[in-house]
Amino acid sequence: MPPLKISGKLTDKDLKRLINNTRSSTIGPTALYYAGVTAPVISAGMALVSRAILSSSQLSDYWIWFISALLAAMAGIVWYLIFVRWSYRHQAGRDGEVGAEMTIDLVPSGLHIRRNDIETRIGWAAIDSVKKVRASTLIIFRGADPLLIPDRWFGRNKQMAEDFRSRLEEGYSRGPQQKEE
Repeated sequence: MPPLKISGKLTDKDLKRLINNTRSSTIGPTALYYAGVTAPVISAGMALVSRAILSSSQLSDYWIWFISALLAAMAGIVWYLIFVRWSYRHQAGRDGEVGAEMTIDLVPSGLHIRRNDIETRIGWAAIDSVKKVRASTLIIFRGADPLLIPDRWFGRNKQMAEDFRSRLEEGYSRGPQQKEE
């Protein structure tokens, strides 16, 4: 079976499609962690400040504690929401993923992927799934980032796209047997 090769560049739209098909959230785990860690600190600080301000008033201790707790809770919630909103991912992908020419070879041992000076070899056994998604093929790997191959990389040659997809699916179906041997 001779190697089959395609190449092309991912656009912002392609990366958004890849992210939408592989991620369950638009907020990263680190942002959620820091929002959760800092919100109680903001709440505690607000409670101390409001209690200090209200202690010079004519209010009873009950109302001072109640109002400062209420302000602290609102400050924590507002901070959490603002922090999470600021943390939304505004740009898809890393710097080298958009605009870099990518070449994908299907060889007997698996996939050979080149992007600039980076080469990655992925054996058929590492493929978890191959899915046809809107105008693209999505490949999910174990131990590697997912790969999206837009249909436009094949130009108007639908036969080449079908050959590539069928070779990919054939290699994927061979993968689990190769692991068991």
